[in-house]
Amino acid sequence: MRASRLLSILMVLQARGAVTAQALAEECEVSLRTIYRDIDALSAAGVPVYAERGAGGGYRLLEGYRTRLNGLSAQEAQALFLSGLGDAATALGLGAVLAAAQTKLTAGLPANLRSAAARMRARFHLDAPGWFYEAEEPPFLQAVAAAAWEQHLIEIRYQSWRAEKRRRVAPLGLVLKSGAWYLVGSVEGSVRTYRIGRIRELEPLAERFEPPVGFDLAAWWGESTRRLEAEMYPNRATVRLSPLGLRMLEHVTPSFSRAGMVVGEPDAEGCRTVTLRVGSLWEASSELMRLGAEAEVLEPPELRARVMQTLEQMRQRYTP
Repeated sequence: MRASRLLSILMVLQARGAVTAQALAEECEVSLRTIYRDIDALSAAGVPVYAERGAGGGYRLLEGYRTRLNGLSAQEAQALFLSGLGDAATALGLGAVLAAAQTKLTAGLPANLRSAAARMRARFHLDAPGWFYEAEEPPFLQAVAAAAWEQHLIEIRYQSWRAEKRRRVAPLGLVLKSGAWYLVGSVEGSVRTYRIGRIRELEPLAERFEPPVGFDLAAWWGESTRRLEAEMYPNRATVRLSPLGLRMLEHVTPSFSRAGMVVGEPDAEGCRTVTLRVGSLWEASSELMRLGAEAEVLEPPELRARVMQTLEQMRQRYTP
């Protein structure tokens, strides 16, 4: 354990230049006294580390000194592929591993490339959840990730919107979508999607599995998403929108609903007739009524009747 920590301290000093004892203690999650002892041990081993006093000071390696002891462990090398996930890597339990891998990688770069890499990290940030939504922190996220990583089957008790069921799942991969984590797993030869936040119980199993030959998580998820969107928005509606309503449409309907949207020419009042994709009667009426008086549903007749019925119910409710 100490040897690993000494190597980490050496890599941090090589990558960052001057580093305070407090920063090293936080990096290694140990006390200041432990850091002092570790620095003494490095010096005794012949590593030219010295202390600089004053503002901007700290421990530093002698100029020009470099070590080749920056090889990545297998887990660190694998974690590098999560470097674009930001806080999501921490949620998966791989934050410390990823940080160690990045430190070693930075230490192996020439000085000019180290500064460029630092600028890249400072300029870009991933914030997965949508506006006004918090990222999910499912209690079984790390257990699912570990099972997917090690290719072990899991047994879950899952609460869908229809019913609660138990499933024996081969976890093929995880997807982070708009702040929510999803498990893509194989159940009895069929690949399905489970929202990890809805898993009520999870038991890791000793039995291992092999992913289907040629399975591509990203490609499967893309096709699954397109299929779900088509299933959720199978119908079309024609709506008369005011200029304000047309601008508001972007904020109350998803982009898939507006894909292929047909917009007519403005009439005498400046309103336009728009045809777009919609879901069920309930979903379509709920979305379009968010436009208020800026929209009038023209077709289909069932949707227009549903909006009129809802408005009549509201009128009765709000009439003294």
